[in-house]
Amino acid sequence: MPCSGRVRTRRAALGLALTVAVATALTGCSALGSDSSNAAPTGGALEKPKIKVAILPTVDTAPLWLAQDAGYFKDEGLEVDAVVAASGQAAMTKAISGETDIAISSYMPFFVAKSTGTADMQLVADATSISPKSVAIVTVPNSPVKTINDLQGKRIAMTAKNTASDLLAKSLMKDHGVDYNSVHWVQIPFPNVAAALQQGQVDAALLPEPFISQAAKTAGAIPVIDVNTGASQDFPLSGYGATRKWVQANPKTLAAFQRAMQRATSETNKDRSKIEPLLVKYAKIDEDTAKLLSLPSFGTKLDARRLQRVPDLMAQMGAITSSVDAASMIAPQATN
Repeated sequence: MPCSGRVRTRRAALGLALTVAVATALTGCSALGSDSSNAAPTGGALEKPKIKVAILPTVDTAPLWLAQDAGYFKDEGLEVDAVVAASGQAAMTKAISGETDIAISSYMPFFVAKSTGTADMQLVADATSISPKSVAIVTVPNSPVKTINDLQGKRIAMTAKNTASDLLAKSLMKDHGVDYNSVHWVQIPFPNVAAALQQGQVDAALLPEPFISQAAKTAGAIPVIDVNTGASQDFPLSGYGATRKWVQANPKTLAAFQRAMQRATSETNKDRSKIEPLLVKYAKIDEDTAKLLSLPSFGTKLDARRLQRVPDLMAQMGAITSSVDAASMIAPQATN
């Protein structure tokens, strides 16, 4: 081949190599095939690859623990740091202040914030709904409370005002004609309720799992009534929220979080055994209790029609004074 021909050939080869190199750099694909090891699954780098989520040490958080331990967040290019809060209200406050990016709470505080204008919260992922025996009003054998009618005028523990432990207890009392305004409400974090019952500081408490089972074991607690009845049957209980400002600033990060949570929740619903070790590890309950406790219903998607039950009940109970449209608070949802 003439020298000039060889030069043109080498130049063409170099040009092709440069084109492949540039394409590889821009697309994250190698010349031999796809290499997604450093590529964000959302089609670009996450705005915030490391986030903090305010959580509660309840069964509701189980899918998040699964997403963490099974590497589902990591698969999305996301690192999640869980920050334990004393109540749903406290968790939401951490998200509003910027201490965390996302928070899990019973749905009530999110709607209170929206109704009062305290914060513009968006619901980013579903967590749980009430199922049979997963939430109950409990007492101890030596308490004066034997039935729901005995709650009038008694001391009842709640985690914070306008949370599920407050409003669902009131809703049940209203269903049974009990004057909840006569009750002395005592603010106590869930982990401390069993001791408060045992020591006679309160007469009863509304508890979710695993605290029902823990209180039964440590304080001999017994159920007064299952919350999964009347107006609170199958009630949307908890979800994850973030400020609208954060949602708008971090769409790819949010989508990554949602996909990991949807994956973990689906696995949780398919196989209970996947989360039992996590309840032992994170909720600090023994292995036998983890196998026996009643799980709530875990939700993978936010449904506006179902969620509307929450602000509607809150309005009926006087917890909010203006109507709130649940659909307007649902953030964009990722699809797998």
